[in-house]
Amino acid sequence: MKAADLIPHVRSIVTAKYYGKVKKVIGLMIETTGPQCSIGEICYIHPLSSTKNGEKTIMAEVVGFNEDRVVLMPFTSMHDIAPGNLVESTGRQFETKAGDAQIGKIVDPLGIPIDGTELPYDMKMVNVEKLPPNPMSRQPITEPIEVGVRAIDALLTVGKGQRMGIFAGSGVGKSTLLGMIARNTKADINIIALVGERGREVREFAEKDLGPEGMKKSIIVAATSDQPALMRIKGASAATAIAEYYRDKGFNVMLMMDSVTRVAMAQREIGLAVGEPPATKGYTPSVFSILPKLLERTGTNEYGSITAFYTVLVEGDDMNDPIADTVRGILDGHIVLDRMLANKGHFPSINTLKSISRLMNYIIPTAHSNAANKIRNLISTYEQAEDLVNIGAYKKGSSKDIDQAIMFNPLINSLLCQGVNEKIGLSASVGQLEELSEKGE
Repeated sequence: MKAADLIPHVRSIVTAKYYGKVKKVIGLMIETTGPQCSIGEICYIHPLSSTKNGEKTIMAEVVGFNEDRVVLMPFTSMHDIAPGNLVESTGRQFETKAGDAQIGKIVDPLGIPIDGTELPYDMKMVNVEKLPPNPMSRQPITEPIEVGVRAIDALLTVGKGQRMGIFAGSGVGKSTLLGMIARNTKADINIIALVGERGREVREFAEKDLGPEGMKKSIIVAATSDQPALMRIKGASAATAIAEYYRDKGFNVMLMMDSVTRVAMAQREIGLAVGEPPATKGYTPSVFSILPKLLERTGTNEYGSITAFYTVLVEGDDMNDPIADTVRGILDGHIVLDRMLANKGHFPSINTLKSISRLMNYIIPTAHSNAANKIRNLISTYEQAEDLVNIGAYKKGSSKDIDQAIMFNPLINSLLCQGVNEKIGLSASVGQLEELSEKGE
């Protein structure tokens, strides 16, 4: 190695360490005198119990300052923290591990497998807080990506590098839909973030929804609901950073995050703890600041692409919820899961009239676009006349359009329904759509 190549390494060597002491603990926050540090820096708190039970440190992040005191938030439990505990600054931001050794594993926000298996020592460390790509370096989205779900491929076609939201209430099939996409997609690798999920659902998602076939090309980043709010937010950022790592290597990455709503809730928890005033529905201003920073990091750059699906939990199926409204305005389209369809046994329960892919018409042929518009018109016509049909108030022959919609409704439902383990490619889905459209002419 040349002498000039050593200069950056020499400059990165820390020649002095800064320390402080714990002074106060209030709720989720720890106030300390010192050390010298900056916002977002990682610090280590050394509890007194470390000398009794072996070395033990608590990792925390600098989240603010209160006059001359540093405000920290820990990534783990604070049970062992006491006044006077030593606080050590590291000069580093939060980093996670990234590499091929993680494929097929469930890892925590630090990139470490939660089943206790070891990773190679030379894994790359990546900063989880990065800026979105320069707008001028983003490559145009010109071709569709196969997701293997007929309703999406046919009527809501997604492009490589597009960002979509999946909006639904609880228990309508978000996780099942994500599992279908992960198993069937033609993306090179799946990065799946499970943020704020119940502990039991992590293993269930890996074994039931993904299965061995889906896990072969997937990395799951899990931060469960029992973990501190800061760790949940870092789970979302870490998954995005790992996806960026593979995008920069030229891969077409599929990033799935369940759910953005719980990321927003975690940030609200932190914001209220540091003294931010509550705004819309109790969400603090920082919530609406971090969402675009997180969501804009995906998409295309000069090397590869990250196609992203973000689930949004809408409380009471209210699509005008502030988080749902904000996310819908940032992303390139939205897929709405309808509880009424789920109750009828229609799976995946995608309401195609309330859903939209903003890039669909730019990436598909004219024949596909015409067929999709025709099927949408038939669905819309049937929906408008459905109540009259159900109560027997509609007389056959009164409207040619309604008669056609009634005749085609079972065929359209059959097209849009798909078994959990049913596999179908993009070209086959489009072919079935065009064939059905031609029957209606």
